[in-house]
Amino acid sequence: MSDPVRLGLFYTILRPEEKWLLAAATARGIPLVPMHDEGMLFPLDRPAELPAVVLNRSVSHLRGLYALRFFEHYGCRTVNPAEVVERAGDKILGSLALQAAGVPTPRTIVAFTDDGALQALEEIGYPAVLKPPIGSWGRLIARVHDREEAEQILEHKSALPSPTQSIFYVQEHVPKPERDLRLFVVGDEVVAAMSRRSEAWRTNAARGAVAEPLTPSSELTEIALRAARAVGGGVLAVDAMESPAGYVVHEVNPTPEFKALQSTTGVDIAARILAYAQEVGRR
Repeated sequence: MSDPVRLGLFYTILRPEEKWLLAAATARGIPLVPMHDEGMLFPLDRPAELPAVVLNRSVSHLRGLYALRFFEHYGCRTVNPAEVVERAGDKILGSLALQAAGVPTPRTIVAFTDDGALQALEEIGYPAVLKPPIGSWGRLIARVHDREEAEQILEHKSALPSPTQSIFYVQEHVPKPERDLRLFVVGDEVVAAMSRRSEAWRTNAARGAVAEPLTPSSELTEIALRAARAVGGGVLAVDAMESPAGYVVHEVNPTPEFKALQSTTGVDIAARILAYAQEVGRR
C-alpha cells in the first residue's frame, strides 16, 4: 500500500465537521495539516512545505475562492476546485449550470435594479422568493407575497452596503411538503441523504429544522448526481424539493456542513471525504 497523501485543512473555525475530519485523519494515519485562513499569507511565488491536496472548509465564500486559486497556482490539488466553488457558491452561476445540464430547477429570473426586480417578481408571480446570489444558512432570503411587500424589501436591500445585495435573484416559491431534501455527493456516489422538516418555509438545519434519514429513490439519486456533475463534481451537498411536478434542485453547496447529516444517518462522512481527497492526490 502506498503512503498516504499529505492533506491540508483550510478552515475558519473548528466546527464539529473540521474536528471530525482531523480525528478521522489521525485514526487512519493520514497527515492532515490545519491551515487557519486568518493566519495565511499568499505570495505569488510558491511557499515551501505545502500539502499535496487542500480541503477547503473556510466559511467565507470569497476567502475560500481566492485561497483555492492560490493553492492551484502553487500546484496543489484542491477539494473542491476553485472552479467548482465559484460556480456552485454563486446561486446565479449555479442555476445557469443546472439549467444548461437539464437538471430540473425552480424558475428563476435575475435583475440588476429595483424596477427590474419588481418586474421579475410580477413575471414569476406571488408568492416568490428573493435571495442574495451568495449566502448560506437561509440568511437574507425573503418570501414576497405582494407588490407592496416587495417594494419595502427592495428598498431595504438597496440600502445594504454589499454590492451583491443589489443583484436580485428572484425564484418561484415551490409548493412543497414541510421538508426539503439534502443529498451528500462524494465523487460519483451519493453517500448519505436526509430530509429537513420544519413548519417554517425555510427548512435549513441551521434554523432548527428536524433532520431525518432518507433513502433516496433511484430517480432522486440520479438527479443529485447530475446536479453535482453540472457544477463540476467533488464533495457537494445537493438540496432538492418535492414540487407538484417532481423533484427540483434549488442549490448545490460546494463547502457543505454535515453535522446534522452525519449525526442523523450514522454515515462517517468525514472518512468518505478523506478517502476522496486521497484519490484526488494520487491522480
